[in-house]
Amino acid sequence: MNNNLIADPMFGTTLTVLAYGAALYLKRRWSWLHPLIAAPLIVYVILQIGGISYTAYRVGGDLVTFFLGPATVAMAVPLYKHAMRLRRLLPSLLLGAFVGSALGLLVNALSVVLFGGTESFLYSALPKSVTAAVAVDLSRWLGGSPELTAALTVTTGLIGSVAGPPLLRLCGVNNAIASSIAVGAAAHGIGSARLLSESEEQGGLSGFSMAACTVFTPVLLLPVHAWLL
Repeated sequence: MNNNLIADPMFGTTLTVLAYGAALYLKRRWSWLHPLIAAPLIVYVILQIGGISYTAYRVGGDLVTFFLGPATVAMAVPLYKHAMRLRRLLPSLLLGAFVGSALGLLVNALSVVLFGGTESFLYSALPKSVTAAVAVDLSRWLGGSPELTAALTVTTGLIGSVAGPPLLRLCGVNNAIASSIAVGAAAHGIGSARLLSESEEQGGLSGFSMAACTVFTPVLLLPVHAWLL
């Protein structure tokens, strides 16, 4: 493949956008196929076939990553539109997000300990249930691997987005508010985006839960960090 083409930042950006468009098309044919799983697989296959390194792809791929920040902020729009309802539910939302943050940290820690994970892996896995930008900084603060934390965070979001809603229904959680809080607390932005595509109100509730967990998790990590030291 032409090296000049690969070196152009637009290559990675265009490949990412086209792969996501193809993933959306495939989802219309096979409803069970999640676009956020199909799109990375398409990119991976193309890179392997073309003999293109991930470093070369990142030149443009990072441009897409840059827009994760504005996209996350844009989730405040449904929050604003449903502000009155959120105000009435505020105590329940905050309590649900706090419990979700605490349980997320506990489950992450127990999973690593039970499966014999290393100390570095523990520090990297603890903050994986919050949005990626915050999780990476928390991992660096704890002394973990930011790269590993980023991978774990994205994987957590993908699994929560795909399996979260049906798993909650299987467990008998049919209340839209409760399920929205749970998805936002466990699957952060990726899970919230899934709910937003189905219901603006649920997406807003999940986005609020994600934002609240982003505040609660560092606070809860303070005593953990002190104990680890």
